[in-house]
Amino acid sequence: MARTRKSPLWKKFRNRLKPPRRMTQIWEDNNRQQNQRRVLVFLQPVLIPDLFDLALMFRADKIILHDSERWSRKGRTHRARIRTPDGTDYLSVPILKSDRRRPICEVRIDQNHDWFTPLWRTLEFNYRNSIYFDFYEPEIYADLAEGLHFDYLNDFSAYLRKRLFRYLEIGLQADIHLTSQIENYTSDPDLLARRLHGEVYYQEHHSRHYMRQGKRRKIPDFTHPLYRQHFEGFEPFCCLYDLLFQYGPESFQIVDRLRTDKD
Repeated sequence: MARTRKSPLWKKFRNRLKPPRRMTQIWEDNNRQQNQRRVLVFLQPVLIPDLFDLALMFRADKIILHDSERWSRKGRTHRARIRTPDGTDYLSVPILKSDRRRPICEVRIDQNHDWFTPLWRTLEFNYRNSIYFDFYEPEIYADLAEGLHFDYLNDFSAYLRKRLFRYLEIGLQADIHLTSQIENYTSDPDLLARRLHGEVYYQEHHSRHYMRQGKRRKIPDFTHPLYRQHFEGFEPFCCLYDLLFQYGPESFQIVDRLRTDKD
């Protein structure tokens, strides 16, 4: 039996039924994204991040800074860990006593006395002999001195984070959100993760004394990178100034390990 030859009009109509190649690619990309886990990271707006904070930020689809929680002296919103000859110490920015029971987003810096001079002396004393301290000293000095012109601690920490990430050439794919600007916020991390459509979430390290710990939180498979510090031995969880002053433009050697170190 002879095959019926379809007319050119049929081919033209059939081609119209096919979705455009660009649209097909969009559908495939959307399906791929839906199959991926949505990862959230719950942190407080720390004064200066450390490598653990940075590792979580690299894993995140969305970074949530809990600035609605009450300020705690045990947290890192007002202080940053640095390396010293005897181990570690903290750089600290004082806050007003009247604000100690307020949410982090409402906490103000105590500008009634000179806090900058002792802070800078501590940093200079412990890092003067670091390889890149002289190189970054003018910028870091100016950044920290800028805190004298900030009213709110939250704004100052955001400024320091932005400047530090610029020196380290760090770009984040995830957006940063403040809980003070999230509708229907809850301090329950499990419930908050569900409301934000997060399938997996991580929390700040060593935070059980000042952050509510979720039952569904995931413990990251994190090994702190070892690098050469300017004092003998190695102390983990120092703020990123420690890496910057010692490695400078070569800090990417350590930072890039965090980009590929994912669960």
